[in-house]
Amino acid sequence: MRRLAARVSLVRTVLVLTDVVAVGTAAVVVAPTGHDGVVATSALLLAVRSAARLHRSRLRLSWFDDLPRELAALVVTMGLVLAGAMALQQNLDTRIDVAGPVEVVLLATLVALTLRAAVLFAARLLRVRWAVGEPTLIVGTGSRAVELDETMRAHPEYGLRPLGHVLSEDLDLLVARERAALSARIRDAAARHRVRVVVFACHGVDDAAVLDAAIEARRDGLGVLLLPWLSELVHDHSGVERLRSIPLLRLPADPRNRLSWRLKRLGDVVVSALALALASPLLVAVALAVLVESGRPVIFRQERIGLDNRPFTVLKFRSMRPADEREQQTRWSIAGDSRVGPVGRLIRRTSLDELPQLWNILRGDMSLVGPRPERPSFVERFSAEHERYTARHRVPVGLTGLAQISGLRGDTSIADRVRHDNYYIANWSLWLDAQIVVRTARELVRRGRH
Repeated sequence: MRRLAARVSLVRTVLVLTDVVAVGTAAVVVAPTGHDGVVATSALLLAVRSAARLHRSRLRLSWFDDLPRELAALVVTMGLVLAGAMALQQNLDTRIDVAGPVEVVLLATLVALTLRAAVLFAARLLRVRWAVGEPTLIVGTGSRAVELDETMRAHPEYGLRPLGHVLSEDLDLLVARERAALSARIRDAAARHRVRVVVFACHGVDDAAVLDAAIEARRDGLGVLLLPWLSELVHDHSGVERLRSIPLLRLPADPRNRLSWRLKRLGDVVVSALALALASPLLVAVALAVLVESGRPVIFRQERIGLDNRPFTVLKFRSMRPADEREQQTRWSIAGDSRVGPVGRLIRRTSLDELPQLWNILRGDMSLVGPRPERPSFVERFSAEHERYTARHRVPVGLTGLAQISGLRGDTSIADRVRHDNYYIANWSLWLDAQIVVRTARELVRRGRH
């Protein structure tokens, strides 16, 4: 429930409802005049306004700050409406009346601007008069943390209600004792005081401990704000909030705490099920080829580590027969091994050996896109050797991923893989997944030609 509450703020919810009311009002007013395309235009306008992040969480509730986004949404929607009308006129060889859609867009934008002014004024009033704000924990060092606390208390209109600090002396003690202790301290404070936001101002403290704590706070569904180093030089952009003159970087919600993550899982199920059905003749052909070349078993099973460091059994077509179980679990690469026959080389070069992993995806062990799954012995070794290796297990492992399409396959740098995997998680979106899938398909076609 706390994760859900962290995703859904009151102001954000009211702003969404305001847009629905504005668009619905415009549609009701325009529809009786008999214009076509009113419903489609209404849905398009809502989608564009959402993409413009007009419903985003923010500290500063300013109608003027949102005005550029309002105008951008208006221009984009009008452009899409006119482009769609022109395309339909050419294909249907008939005149399309755009008066109705244009009226809906203009009227809805006007109503939304009016209603949003009232909503933002009421929200600021609630914050100031009745101390309605998000319970906030400051994790910081020295004067900067104190300044943040004093600013939040003096200016409640920004919606942060400070409940306490983890200050420099506590941080030094926690980090010296154990890196995970800082995360535990924040989690305990969140549970006892219903903290919703954590602000990190930890300059001079072990970066690794703070980074781990920020990652865990996001996973727990808390909002995370960072005071950047050299903050006086930070320029305003879409990811920067302002607490008076203090810039704070707002981290996006952890991927698994976003509503769009449900669409990712739905896509995994649909695509893997369809792919298994459509590729069944190919699966049978590869299985027969493996059987003829090297006998049974056709399917190679191996333990891998997945989401939250949980083990699962990955399925692949066998390209060679390992000498024993120890070799199967500890050998890093079989490239150039003389035991790999012509069929094994072909299915490895074209990645046909990985087709059975579609079943792993359908079961939920894996995703289409994610970090590469690795064997337990290597996970243990790489976790000890590389910072943030275990952090890549905070999302499901994948059939393909950003590291793989960036040339990091086989015997390549593990540190570079870790950076790519954690970059993918920090910047995850459905669009990024789509790009990785397209680039994977292009790479497979290229490999198949050689």
